[in-house]
Amino acid sequence: MFDLLNVLLYGVLTGVIAYLLGSISFSIIFTKLFSHKQDIRTMGSGNAGATNVLRSVGPKAAICTFIFDFAKGILSVFIGRQLFAYMTTFTSIEGIGSGELIQYGAYIAGFCCAMGHIFPIFFGFKGGKGVLTSWAIIALIDWRAFVMVIVVFIIVFLFSRIVSLASICAAASFPVFTLIFNYFVDYQNQSSAAGPTSMLYVVSTVIIALLQAGILIYKHRSNIQRLLAGEEKKITVKKKN
Repeated sequence: MFDLLNVLLYGVLTGVIAYLLGSISFSIIFTKLFSHKQDIRTMGSGNAGATNVLRSVGPKAAICTFIFDFAKGILSVFIGRQLFAYMTTFTSIEGIGSGELIQYGAYIAGFCCAMGHIFPIFFGFKGGKGVLTSWAIIALIDWRAFVMVIVVFIIVFLFSRIVSLASICAAASFPVFTLIFNYFVDYQNQSSAAGPTSMLYVVSTVIIALLQAGILIYKHRSNIQRLLAGEEKKITVKKKN
């Protein structure tokens, strides 16, 4: 009973810390620093993300946004893992290994950080779409899924030249690859580096991946409307005469 309460307590603590970190919207902060206190959400596409910062403010602000948005995803997952690793020194759950518990901390932190980025409490719950931060999170949670998600993004982008379409397809592939690696590879073969994999872990992580992907795709709803109408802009390279 007390062990379950410990898991719940550390889960809430991890989620709150990660959400608050995610709520630090660096696109808004660096836009204000580099463009005389303007709000990136009133510029260009209106999205609080690195791409809009690049187009509306410039490369310096965009590079800073890219680095810090990526870093907060990494830091959140690191904190989640460390908190749960400490918890495992005095907490154990029957049927769940310590490595698996630590991975729960990583998933909780990653999801909550992404939610903070998308719905930041410090900026009126109006943030970015969470693509970059989600990539950082996936990279630390499961590098195999990260590689495949990036491959999907690159393939779709090369064929379509549309960043939003590539981002949507990459997001949709995340829960698919989470299922493939966590169930068909780790659970079926019990080959996870974190130790034996339980069915509870497989189900929980796939649900978290589905939620994160679903929210990210929902944030692209205006892009989806433009895609259906054939109005979404493509990335093109101007040829010299």
